[in-house]
Amino acid sequence: MENLKKDIRRLSKKELQEFFVSKNLPKYKGSQVYEWIWKKGSHDFDLMTNLSFKHKMLLKDNFEIRHVNIDLHKKSLDGTIKNAVKLYDNLVVESVLIPTPKRITACISSQVGCSLDCIFCATSSLKRIRNLNTDEIYDQVILMSKQSKYYFNRPLSNIVFMGMGEPLLNYNNVLIAIKKINEPEGLGMSSRRITLSTSGIPKMIKKMANENVKFRLAVSLHSARQSLREKIMPFAKKFPLEELSDSLKYWCLKTRKKVTFEYIIWEGVNDKKVDINALVNFCKMIPSKVNLIQYNPIENSSMKEASEESVNLYVDALNKAKIKVTYRRSRGQDIDAACGQLANKLDLA
Repeated sequence: MENLKKDIRRLSKKELQEFFVSKNLPKYKGSQVYEWIWKKGSHDFDLMTNLSFKHKMLLKDNFEIRHVNIDLHKKSLDGTIKNAVKLYDNLVVESVLIPTPKRITACISSQVGCSLDCIFCATSSLKRIRNLNTDEIYDQVILMSKQSKYYFNRPLSNIVFMGMGEPLLNYNNVLIAIKKINEPEGLGMSSRRITLSTSGIPKMIKKMANENVKFRLAVSLHSARQSLREKIMPFAKKFPLEELSDSLKYWCLKTRKKVTFEYIIWEGVNDKKVDINALVNFCKMIPSKVNLIQYNPIENSSMKEASEESVNLYVDALNKAKIKVTYRRSRGQDIDAACGQLANKLDLA
């Protein structure tokens, strides 16, 4: 028979308090449980030490905690760790822990598979099965926070929503998860250390700006020419650059934050002067900086990384226009953990 118990993490703090009051128990017991499941990341009612045996049994009789587990993981030569994260229904997503001398970053997934069709991304070959729940997103952070301390003896410093899926197509769950990561009763991590990366959905970017969020926004751009962007990212036909530009101007106005444009340069695709000029002109309209990303090859793709000369032409043009630019080299490429390579390959052991 199907288990009809509710996952306790679907309840708000107020609902937890009301549950205990309905059982003629003190309201503060709900606050204690809320802290256990979010601040301390507890997955076991028995470990909630300030609850009596009677109260633990009450929780067990009424609820369960459908937590995720790291089923398999593999470590790259550069220290990057890729995790196969098994969900309660045995579906799997991948998340990545990226250590550098200055920071340790968790790359989080928001969907099982992806409904977009970017030709350079391995995840786009996977059918989108479902959105991740708030707690499944949160659990990835908890697990990688523990990994960070275990393997590197340092706390997690940054979170990027750049894993599997499009975060803005799982809008509510992603934003609630970020709120719980931020709040003192959760992980208490500063919003400035969180970056949400989107392929660019104008309506949702404006909605996010209206909610006065504090985290950083990155946009996967790769071309500032509409016709070419549609070839690289076919879904972009529905979201023209003009609409994307308007939404990003609105974001900057409302949040007072710059946008980061993520941009891969491919040989013979977007390495011409016309592409460079288009990017420079696009950036001049929007308070922004550019993060040039090294291309990470994927199966069944003929796309090739651009030459160093092409990258330097972009860098020189952006610098000349006084647009901040950085070049990010891949990490975890040897275990298919780099940007664009997450595809649920389960030969991780």
